[in-house]
Amino acid sequence: MNVAKTIAEVRAARWQDPLRTWGLVPTMGALHEGHLALVRHARAENDRVGVSIFVNPIQFNRRGDLDAYPRQLERDLALLEAEGVDLVWTPDEDEVYPPGFQTYVAVETITQVLEGAARPGHFRGVTTVVAKLFNVFEPARAYFGQKDAQQVAVVRQMVRDLGFNLEIVVGPTVREPDGLALSSRNRLLGPDERQAALVLYHALTAAQDIWQRGVRDGSALRETMRAIIGAEPLARLDYVSAADPITLQELHNEADRVLLSLAVFVGRVRLIDNLLLGDGANE
Repeated sequence: MNVAKTIAEVRAARWQDPLRTWGLVPTMGALHEGHLALVRHARAENDRVGVSIFVNPIQFNRRGDLDAYPRQLERDLALLEAEGVDLVWTPDEDEVYPPGFQTYVAVETITQVLEGAARPGHFRGVTTVVAKLFNVFEPARAYFGQKDAQQVAVVRQMVRDLGFNLEIVVGPTVREPDGLALSSRNRLLGPDERQAALVLYHALTAAQDIWQRGVRDGSALRETMRAIIGAEPLARLDYVSAADPITLQELHNEADRVLLSLAVFVGRVRLIDNLLLGDGANE
């Protein structure tokens, strides 16, 4: 496995055989089974697999969150080598954002709601670093997890708008046996908080249950999730949403597809989760 620090090293490795197809899995490290599932997906569909490990400072709103983000590079590299990854880019911050850096990529409307409203500037950081990763690796396909549903929608919009020559592939959310979505932040939860964190999945599945019984009204879906979260003493709701999966606009009338999503503080840890419901929701 080739571990590169610089853009030049990545490009030298990537273009050793120009006829090989590459799949890219962008990450911030602290890898879990969700990341590794994307790596396996990429391995199945491409000749070569590249992974980036970079804790992107410009997508964090608070310095404390950036400093607290888990970093386990040696462990991550061992996991990726075991999965047969060909190339890992682990750049320093000044390699990605050299002195004098002043160019950013901003997707407009769909970044103004949900995570974008809660974390101003977050998605400008995401789209800027992802655009740079696409430019450095030039993959045929890039792999993202459905757990970050708005990120998927924003990256797809950027790819359409800017004409990137690659396919965005979305892997399903990987969960613990009890339903908790895998996240690098889960390790920050204490035992009581870990149990309380199940309220996110319980809220989503409660809304899914009424959807399956024929309730298609966005307001009813949101109220169902809100009530479940409100009953958990250790949970504090940031937002709940029942929105169109493409535009991310909140649904107020009946619809045949919906993205249920929510953000919840459990103790001091902020967690997100979502479910897609209805035919064509992934299109």
